[in-house]
Amino acid sequence: MPADIRTDIAHSARVWNYWLGGKDHYPVDATVGDQVTFLYPSIRDVARADRRFLGRAVEHLAGTAGLRQFLDIGTGLPTADNTHEVAQRAAPASRIVYADNDPVVLAHARALLTSTPEGATAYVDADVRDPEKLLEAAAETLDLDRPVAVMMLGILNFVADTAEARSIVRTLLDALPPGSHLALTHPTLELGGEGNEAAMAFWNENATPPIRTRTGAEFAAFLDGLEILDPGIVSCARWRGTDPSVAQFGAVAVKRG
Repeated sequence: MPADIRTDIAHSARVWNYWLGGKDHYPVDATVGDQVTFLYPSIRDVARADRRFLGRAVEHLAGTAGLRQFLDIGTGLPTADNTHEVAQRAAPASRIVYADNDPVVLAHARALLTSTPEGATAYVDADVRDPEKLLEAAAETLDLDRPVAVMMLGILNFVADTAEARSIVRTLLDALPPGSHLALTHPTLELGGEGNEAAMAFWNENATPPIRTRTGAEFAAFLDGLEILDPGIVSCARWRGTDPSVAQFGAVAVKRG
């Protein structure tokens, strides 16, 4: 185990893995995950809905939208149907870069470094708070002069300052050509998520990194200047899906001219 992986405090990637039914977690993650679930029973539904959103979004991006390049930021621990698996099923020549700076995820990155012969998959150790460096690293695998699908699922909620979070999104999309897309999810206290407030306070006292919610208006601001695809900004469970709504916004948008 890498020395910088702590097993005495719950960690978001491992707790998320626990909620999804995975095995890459420690007792402290299960303990905190169970308490969060007690305070907010639908959190497992949120985790699963977010994962299914990823599948539907990537299927659209690699299929109907015709994208062949994906930049998945805040990858998390590998589970079933990761971005490269969904994209390369639809288009075997797809190229995928995963980006995360989490030592837990880095230790499991080898599970993501698989690819079809026609495509490519890479992992970069990069922080979302340094988008220029992240883009520089991604450019070793992706052609940033061609459209890229940027996947930011459940990552901006770890950037406490909203102005900084908006700047990150702008920097990423400004560096990419027209035709690039952004797929985004984010927790909220709206959409029936009011009961999550106590659970989130418990999380921030007992786990790392700290997390925050945002309103629908704050979420929409991340998409300024982009064309939001149907059905617009909705619960991620309802983005081209029929699952019951969860308190997690989801949207896919495209950069035009």
